[in-house]
Amino acid sequence: MTIRLLLADDQALVLGALAALLSLEPDLTVVAEVGRGDEVVAAARSSAPDVALLDVEMPGLDGIEATLALRTAVP
Repeated sequence: MTIRLLLADDQALVLGALAALLSLEPDLTVVAEVGRGDEVVAAARSSAPDVALLDVEMPGLDGIEATLALRTAVP
């Protein structure tokens, strides 16, 4: 079984490095990457991840607000 990941971080270098490192794991697949908290729900709806890894400080919505929105929109 492969775990599908959604990554959210406003720092492109961190986001890219994290995606690259996690993609090296055979049981992980990065299915979405976003740079703003207000993009998380739409990305989750379109990519159906198993896990969302969110930065706490992002524009649009912070990671806490994005998590709340995600839990409401895609339980």
